[in-house]
Amino acid sequence: MARNKEQDNLSSEARQRQIDEQVAAFLKSGGQVTEVPQGVSGQEPVRGRQHIVLGKKENNEK
Repeated sequence: MARNKEQDNLSSEARQRQIDEQVAAFLKSGGQVTEVPQGVSGQEPVRGRQHIVLGKKENNEK
């Protein structure tokens, strides 16, 4: 969630209280928290190439 100007002026304790209240409301409304094991990404894999290739592509065809 993006921060707004009001949040920028809050102390860390007040900000933590807000987060705790939001989490409690989420859980009370039936939301669930899924724990992701350490070393595992929670992101879904995206199809396609994810790397930037620098330099010229080698032409192995003859």
